[in-house]
Amino acid sequence: MSHYVIDLRSDTVSQPTAEMRQAMFVADVGDDVYGEDPTVNALEQKTAKLFEKEAGLFVPSGTMGNLLACMVHCHQRGSEAIVGDLSHVFLYEQGSAAHIAGIQLATIPNKADGTFCLEAMRRKVRLEDDHEPITSLVVVENTHNICGGKVIPLEWLDKLAALVNGDKQLQPYGKRIALHMDGARVFNAAAALQVPVARIARDFDSVNICLSKGLSAPVGSVLVGSEAFIRQARRLRKALGGGMRQAGILAAAGIVALDTIVPRLQEDHQRTLRIAEAIHKAKSPNVTVDLATVQTNILLIHLPNAKFGATAFAERCSKVTPEELAAGVHAAHKEQGIKLEVSSRDWEFARIVLYHQISDADVDLVIKKFNYIIREVDARLAA
Repeated sequence: MSHYVIDLRSDTVSQPTAEMRQAMFVADVGDDVYGEDPTVNALEQKTAKLFEKEAGLFVPSGTMGNLLACMVHCHQRGSEAIVGDLSHVFLYEQGSAAHIAGIQLATIPNKADGTFCLEAMRRKVRLEDDHEPITSLVVVENTHNICGGKVIPLEWLDKLAALVNGDKQLQPYGKRIALHMDGARVFNAAAALQVPVARIARDFDSVNICLSKGLSAPVGSVLVGSEAFIRQARRLRKALGGGMRQAGILAAAGIVALDTIVPRLQEDHQRTLRIAEAIHKAKSPNVTVDLATVQTNILLIHLPNAKFGATAFAERCSKVTPEELAAGVHAAHKEQGIKLEVSSRDWEFARIVLYHQISDADVDLVIKKFNYIIREVDARLAA
């Protein structure tokens, strides 16, 4: 029997909408490497305006966008960037800052809310010593993926900016340390805080935003910053193989995403909270959530019992048993079993991420499946 599959592994599996597909079909295009693609230019200008930055650059991926920012801000080999130890830049971008750009990443432990200790950061800055690398950049991730989609508090961002801008001792060789935001899901942060993204990005020299996660576009990110910054990033994009010629076909979907998906992100947050509340209501000792910290479209499901960890949970979610079908755990319209895809890796938690295509009806099925699995696991571990 075929099953009804709900893929919650990541918002990267989101699909372009019909409106996006139509915009891609009719997009005006030109050679973007020559700066002649009108749709790419429109996307870059639109994004820069939203963030109140001078210019933007369309790139194939968030990984490239973050790497370009690191390369521009740390233009001298032997530079160092300070990042959180749970940040995407450090964990999941193949060490490209070091591998490709000759940049050393110095890590600071991330707190549960995605921030890090600013005093520890201040002590981490390398001053004028010929034995040490040059601290050139601090990277902040917002929302913070591995911390559960946490929104970085505005108050903390303001304190970080005040520290970098106001403490003259934190200017190695007389140069101010740059601030970059890995804002792959920064529109989710803005939706949760109910503020414009420009407020979140106000004190950052550059921001990288992803179009192909919760915004449902098929490909691409946009890097924004000053005209001088983007000019350098555009040159380096070519060196990394990111010149995409008639890229307006892709950029068209990004424009639709900004216009139609960004205003609806709060719906993803509400659906995520519904699932979290259902798990919390089950009061299981073996499958738990920290309800008070659920803020956006990412939910961490904690599996504290070593006998049934995240990998086992993910595997169970992807299976359909005769017993659960007999108990009525199926998609009623076709009596299909419900198969859930969730992320586990080697974490102490499983992760689910919601996006535009996950409907209220899908959430009902997710809750039904989770409730059954929770009862099954609790009974087995209690035996």
